[in-house]
Amino acid sequence: MADPTPVLADLRAESDELDLLVAELTPDQWALPTPSPGWTVAHQIAHLAWTDRSSVLAVTDQAAFAREVEKALAEPGDFVDNGANEGAGKPPALLLADWRDGRAALQDALAAVPEGARLPWYGPPMTAASMATARLMETWAHARDVADALGVTPEPTDRLRHIVRLGVRTRDFSFGVHGLSVPFEEFRVELLGPGGELWTYGPEDAADRVTGPALDFCLLVTQRAHRADLALRADGPDADRWLDVAQAFAGPPGAGRPPKSGDGAKAPVR
Repeated sequence: MADPTPVLADLRAESDELDLLVAELTPDQWALPTPSPGWTVAHQIAHLAWTDRSSVLAVTDQAAFAREVEKALAEPGDFVDNGANEGAGKPPALLLADWRDGRAALQDALAAVPEGARLPWYGPPMTAASMATARLMETWAHARDVADALGVTPEPTDRLRHIVRLGVRTRDFSFGVHGLSVPFEEFRVELLGPGGELWTYGPEDAADRVTGPALDFCLLVTQRAHRADLALRADGPDADRWLDVAQAFAGPPGAGRPPKSGDGAKAPVR
């Protein structure tokens, strides 16, 4: 059974990095639009705070969390935006404090989960390590939105490995959520990490393969960049289809980001 301790440490580091990015923002900067339509910087942090609170409920009060799931089912197209809108309306100092308190509570709650326990979620139940990985993935993705709004480019770290692993593991989900048949055979995935090391997944002799930078793969599976703008290569028809539908997050298919070129053509491998 996976030990959540390493990923919890990396989740804390990922959150702290985003905290440094927003802690000293002016009110005008909190109101800057991000690449997510209708969402400001404040909405991004409010969404993370809301999701952290939901995660704490899933760990500590499963009856209360079940009621939250019922609310989500009652308003499937609005509940995420509603949570973000509520938090974004708070003064920035209060929103920041709420996010800090919530993520600290989640760290404590996940660290105390008994080994082997499964936690409910809006999708399939998860282990503590899996929930921490999902939170890291989402924190990183929304941090990219904030960074884009502020015009800065975060340096990639080895913490991307968690997102890569999640992206590989959600291959079948990505096909299924788009109503596509799931490939029977495994793929080979070979990605270059930020430090120059090669991260590999799947059998070496697999017919379908995906190669390229780990950062680009993470941007793809979190739908923070269009495939046409990334240096990912797919060999084999099933792998090629995967790069069109990949998503590492639960829920219905995301709209993704439009290509910078505007034509949707695949970018050359570089």
